[in-house]
Amino acid sequence: MKLYFKEHALLIAVQVIQFFVILGIYWLDGYRHLLPALYAIFLGLFFLTGYLVYHYFSRRQFYQRLTNSLDSLDDSFQTTEPAPISEGLDQLLKDQYKLYQTKIKALESRQEEHLKFMDQWVHQMKTPLSVIELIAQNLDEPDSSSIREETDRIKTNLNTVLYMARLRTIEQDFHIKPVNLSKMVNDVNGENKRLYIRNKVYPHLLQQKPDIIVETDEKWLFFILSQLLNNAVKYSIGRSNKIDISICEKAGEAVLEVKDYGVGIPEADKRRVFDPFYTGENGRKFRESTGMGLYLTKEACDHLGHRIELESKVGEGSTFRIIFGTTQNLTTM
Repeated sequence: MKLYFKEHALLIAVQVIQFFVILGIYWLDGYRHLLPALYAIFLGLFFLTGYLVYHYFSRRQFYQRLTNSLDSLDDSFQTTEPAPISEGLDQLLKDQYKLYQTKIKALESRQEEHLKFMDQWVHQMKTPLSVIELIAQNLDEPDSSSIREETDRIKTNLNTVLYMARLRTIEQDFHIKPVNLSKMVNDVNGENKRLYIRNKVYPHLLQQKPDIIVETDEKWLFFILSQLLNNAVKYSIGRSNKIDISICEKAGEAVLEVKDYGVGIPEADKRRVFDPFYTGENGRKFRESTGMGLYLTKEACDHLGHRIELESKVGEGSTFRIIFGTTQNLTTM
């Protein structure tokens, strides 16, 4: 209704001005009969109002469609009254829909090609890294350890790049199945044992009860836990030689907790640690920070339906807690 009156405001104003101009001309010509003049104005306004009412109700769907927002692109195929302007709008929206679909498909194709390229590139880079590690084994210390330390860092960064690319199509990358949390922790610790030894920071596993099983994606959970443990080690160097990994059940939910005793996170940075590329105050002290690890961790948890919580205090360390779900999704072997 508001849009209709905005469109016809000029027409109404011109008609009213026209009535008064005609009356003014008759008045200047000596015509002094007021009642017939008022009756003429009434008739003019009556016909104008009748036209506006008829025009509005015959075009009501058209104006409602212009006023209401589209809930989905499929709404573009709705039809309105069989009037030229309504049919023109319908055809315009259909053409726009087809154009958007064409562009979306092109973007999806490019995205898929980019993902395949990144996947292949990361795996191709891992092959020469493995060769470098084999060569390093024949070298004397400390050269051998230094080379393997750098290759481990490259592997970690390559995995981050790979999972960042996969995040764009994460819904198609899921494979939900029962996962043993204790086994998962042991696998991640085994993968990172050189990181622990090199930095003299060691994990300590605490279990409320053994063999807790959760429904999740094994590959993505491996990445999430690896990111949390890498951060825990990085921010514990020189401050503590221990990381606590706890597996328990609280309020009917499975909880995996990674606690370090390192530098901690400043209060001002807590609300932004999961933002992409945000490194905060600690990132300026530790140059290896990219600001992507915790972002990918949070995004993966959200897509998997897990919650992630953070507790931290400067100088005392940080605790990251992954909460998997209710006891309906939780069994014990």
